[in-house]
Amino acid sequence: MTDKPDDKPDKPRRRLPRSVREQEILDAAVQVFSKRGYRAAVVDEIAELAGISKPMVYLYLGSKEGLFVACVRRESARLVAAFREAADAGGPPEGRLWAGLAAFFGYVAEHRDSWVVMHRQAPEQGEEIAGELAAARRSVMAEVTGLVGAGIAEGGGGPIKLGAEDAEFVAHALVGAADSLTDWMERHPGESPEAVTVRLMNVMWVGMRNVLAGEVWSRPEG
Repeated sequence: MTDKPDDKPDKPRRRLPRSVREQEILDAAVQVFSKRGYRAAVVDEIAELAGISKPMVYLYLGSKEGLFVACVRRESARLVAAFREAADAGGPPEGRLWAGLAAFFGYVAEHRDSWVVMHRQAPEQGEEIAGELAAARRSVMAEVTGLVGAGIAEGGGGPIKLGAEDAEFVAHALVGAADSLTDWMERHPGESPEAVTVRLMNVMWVGMRNVLAGEVWSRPEG
């Protein structure tokens, strides 16, 4: 008697390289952490979503905290890489900054689970996770500061002279505004990443350019 197709035993799950399996686990973990939060998330659900056993998750990542740190590290690196790749495409500093910011907002819009983990949950965790976020922020800040400084140098022939400290000030304002605007984007889903970038550039870059041209704000009297 021959077995019917439905009677055949299930094929064993194909063995994958460790690096590929780890990425699958992290993909599942980002989804669960984003949905549940760090404290409420359970490794059982992550393992089930990844299609492996709970002990295998511990074998690969060590602990729930280690899994969360790995998620933050990977997602931060991807975000920085997206900004850097777009900003390094060439052209004037103004265009490169626009491209980098548009890539940043585009990444957040397309990878919302990732941003929720980094932006809302990770800051509430321990020192190691805070260190990962700080390192990623420093990388982006250095890129933005360099582009702003280059823009100041290009437009610095006017009556107002800005320097390295001004470039750092504008960069911090830009990065802080970009972080905050991601929450605004969630409440305004009709706004594209490009449109949000244009708005931010109008406020920050045009403002800096006006200062270089001699237009400065002064406190009203009275």
